[in-house]
Amino acid sequence: MRRTRKTSGPGPRIAVVVLTRYDRPVELARALTSVQSQDISSQLVLVANGAYEPGFEQPDKLVMLHKNVGIPAGRNVGAEVADAPLIMFLDDDAELLDPQTLAEIVRRFDAHPGMGAMALHLIDEHGNTQRRHVPRLGDRTADKSGNVTYFVGAACVVRASAFNSVGRFDARFFYAMEESDLAWRLLDAGWSIWYAADLTAYHPRTTPTRHPGYARLTARNRLWMAWRSLPAPLLVAYLGVWTAAAIVRGAPVRDVVTGYRAGWRARPQRHPIKWSTVATMSLLGRPPIL
Repeated sequence: MRRTRKTSGPGPRIAVVVLTRYDRPVELARALTSVQSQDISSQLVLVANGAYEPGFEQPDKLVMLHKNVGIPAGRNVGAEVADAPLIMFLDDDAELLDPQTLAEIVRRFDAHPGMGAMALHLIDEHGNTQRRHVPRLGDRTADKSGNVTYFVGAACVVRASAFNSVGRFDARFFYAMEESDLAWRLLDAGWSIWYAADLTAYHPRTTPTRHPGYARLTARNRLWMAWRSLPAPLLVAYLGVWTAAAIVRGAPVRDVVTGYRAGWRARPQRHPIKWSTVATMSLLGRPPIL
């Protein structure tokens, strides 16, 4: 159930999907302005995720959802109504920092037809990049571009044909791990993922624990992702490594166990990735157990 405001005429090369609950009006206005200030024409899609329209934004398409369907499902809805071969997902508290960013993204996707997704370089209010926002092991390579094995959803781009061909985000995830799950499926389908260290976007410094149920949802979603995509030997190793990591980082053991139980009861159908994909990920520095 949704209400959509549509535009007429052919769409531009890139659409930007912003998902919001209208709980950050100042940040949202800045995010939209950063898109509308780009040097290239783009289609701005605003998805109101279980919130009401305040009336001050002027997107090209406005989708009103009657309830909070979660991040991956909300992004899927935005991508569904977008009319462009490239789709950027931008958090409602993020901003594009250079007016030429979208034009450069289009140029790079045109030059590399095998690229299925791109991650932008996120910097916070102090000019730093959080470790969890670097799509490779460690944070010392935040300024180094290259092929990677996953991307961060706060400011990322997907090729619409690739995104649709692998089934989009898994809407059941609601929050956490949906980008990694999609990335594994893209890599297994033969697409590459590029981290563009020279294309920056602002995202405030945050901690994942600010979200209620973070540890539980992350554990559940990790199990779903691993069960669906990993060959049996790697499945066991992956869950062992990340269970230990979650506990060391302070996640409540009770929440982790609860998440695993919920994930096991509703686990998806298995479609293990190819061993050649495992080899590719390992060569890129992130074998699918880390």
